[in-house]
Amino acid sequence: MDKLKVMTIFGTRPEAIKMAPLVKELEARPEFDSLCCVTAQHRQMLDTVLDIFKLEPQFDLDIMEASQTLSTITSKCLLGLEGVFKQVRPDLVLVHGDTSTTFAGALAAFYQQIAVGHVEAGLRTGDRYSPFPEEMNRSMVGRLADLHFCPTEANRRNLEAEGITKGLFVTGNTVIDALQTTVAPEFSFAEEVLNGLDYGKKKVILVTCHRRENYGQPMEDIMAALSRVAWTHPEAELVYPVHLSPVVQECAHRHLEGVENIHLIAPLDVEEMHNLMARSYLVMTDSGGLQEEAPALGKPVLVLRKETERPEAVEAGTVKLAGVDYDRITELADQLLDDPAAYQEMAHAVNPYGDGKACRRIADGILYHFGRTGRPPEPFKS
Repeated sequence: MDKLKVMTIFGTRPEAIKMAPLVKELEARPEFDSLCCVTAQHRQMLDTVLDIFKLEPQFDLDIMEASQTLSTITSKCLLGLEGVFKQVRPDLVLVHGDTSTTFAGALAAFYQQIAVGHVEAGLRTGDRYSPFPEEMNRSMVGRLADLHFCPTEANRRNLEAEGITKGLFVTGNTVIDALQTTVAPEFSFAEEVLNGLDYGKKKVILVTCHRRENYGQPMEDIMAALSRVAWTHPEAELVYPVHLSPVVQECAHRHLEGVENIHLIAPLDVEEMHNLMARSYLVMTDSGGLQEEAPALGKPVLVLRKETERPEAVEAGTVKLAGVDYDRITELADQLLDDPAAYQEMAHAVNPYGDGKACRRIADGILYHFGRTGRPPEPFKS
């Protein structure tokens, strides 16, 4: 029987982190002819992940340009992928999550009548403009996809509520698979300031803040709250790998530069980020991926957004929605820094996002869909 030709497509750092273990799983299976195509929507940050996981894409569209817009990203992906699909006719295209690459990849495959599998399917906030453009991207991919690999049961229910009832698999999140290969007890950081922190005596807080919907007053309030947390908690050390966006850079440095226990550093690669997170006391973030990764490492998370498409960890107790309000952010941070019982309650909550076997379930789900096995994979249960 011929091998199934499966092409994974991704273009940003978060996608690459979560797709890398799946690419490795497919490459290890004799049933698959695994191909990888990157759009390089984010060139530099993508390349660091490719190097760490030793991925060598067969196709690289290299679309990134200065001042790129959502329209240029989408159009260049569509045109580039059309050529790739005509050259190599895959049986299935796998896209991940909610980026412009994700949407364009699914649409380009649909135009060529190629089956689409959506990894990390079914996440919803219910607000089409928040996060923007991610919420609409993943909703549209839900309509285009044939296979939906949902991290959690709640994600599956979201799709069923939209009338999507076929090709649904609950797999866990592939980022938990990735963590198993990146976190190491004796890890040495390339960023020297991270090697010099006293993780035993200091309460190290990992911070990220970069989302488009937080630009403007929300980001101003977030940065002001971070400054206040640092000034009132000298026992804490805030580490903020600042996103390359000029908007984020300007706001972060204006509010936080010069505060003794705040370290503004360059963006970290995936290994450094995961190992810093593993050594941190607390995570404050508007990132999606960190909401999944930190609970797997037993780290409480304060989400710097008005809503989250990952409510499972909120329900489990390991994540709290801090929003973008100065008072709310400082109140929750004070509580976790001052109240050991409140901290332990969050740190010991159950991680609802995976058991490290998501990629195995996805590969088995593909084989089941194409009739290569008679039994679907057992669903992940948190």
